[in-house]
Amino acid sequence: MNSRFTLYGLGSPVRITAAVVITLLIVLTTACGSGNENGAASDNGQKQAEESRNNNAAQGSAEQKNEDASDEADEPKLQVITSFYPLQYMVEEIGGERVEARSLVAAGVEPHDWTPKSRDLQATSNAALFLYHGAGLEGWVDDFLGGLSKGSSVVAKEMSQGISLITGEGVHVHGEHDEDGHQDDEHEHGENKADEQGNSHSSDIDPHTWVSPKSALILANNVKDSLIEADESHAEYYQENYEALRAKLEELDKRYSEELGTLKQKNIVVSHQAFGYLARDYGLTQESIMGLNPGAEPRAQDILAIAKFVKEHGVQYIFFEELVSDDLANMLAREAKVDTMVLNPLEGLTKEQEKNGETYLTLMERNLQNLILALQ
Repeated sequence: MNSRFTLYGLGSPVRITAAVVITLLIVLTTACGSGNENGAASDNGQKQAEESRNNNAAQGSAEQKNEDASDEADEPKLQVITSFYPLQYMVEEIGGERVEARSLVAAGVEPHDWTPKSRDLQATSNAALFLYHGAGLEGWVDDFLGGLSKGSSVVAKEMSQGISLITGEGVHVHGEHDEDGHQDDEHEHGENKADEQGNSHSSDIDPHTWVSPKSALILANNVKDSLIEADESHAEYYQENYEALRAKLEELDKRYSEELGTLKQKNIVVSHQAFGYLARDYGLTQESIMGLNPGAEPRAQDILAIAKFVKEHGVQYIFFEELVSDDLANMLAREAKVDTMVLNPLEGLTKEQEKNGETYLTLMERNLQNLILALQ
């Protein structure tokens, strides 16, 4: 028996069988499902298109970065020659990946004993910058600059400008190195400009400025200015690296001031008179076995006088350095019945220190710790 439905509202009743109703429902359901599938397919297509655009954009950005990095890698580095290690360290810290730096004085060599070779003249002639300390440290610098290739365009600069120098007797030296000095320290050998100032200092001037963080800050600033002048297109990069190094040196200066300022003992006895700037800037008194040149031989009466000083002032340690013989320091220590300890003048690294990754900064920190131990 067939079921029938009656529809009203059309003027007269209309009877529809159940089969017809079911057929209509199936048609409507199929149509809705098809619409939903078509909508979902459309949404998926839009998502895929958007993902494709994003992937293409990311790929393009990565390719651009790779191209920029490749361009930077292909860009020639600024060639810088320094006279000795502390300047090389500062050039590498400030110059970063933009420079290639090397020191004329190799690891394990005492700078006071070093003299340049023909290969050093050639390397410096081919460089963009030659940074030397000045203040009498490089006794060979005048002849060296005069011996550079005639066609060389290397610019030589003296880095100790702006530091108030002291003599071997602790007397301050003003004039051409003061910050208000007017001497020009730049020499362009392509134009055959003579270095009228480079090593005009008296031999009794103490050149060891870098052992004091306060002086190191001035050296670092001079290095930064020299790099920027030679390579202005990367001035922002050099400035940023300099600020990072300056923060480290300022922190080191702060620690030296605070730690050494609290100690009652202020006398240090050293083998080599290389710590005048350290003593001046942090309230210490330096007594040395040898003079400004570590190769100088002290007289017998000098040894006796220092031994007497050690006993009278309660000094517990005699400081020696690694690049020169410690025989005299040991002899004096035995005479005065005290111990010995390293205080590094940082004129250069030993080969072992270089191998171990030691730097100017780590050695300066070790100097501070040894001073605290010796003076407490």
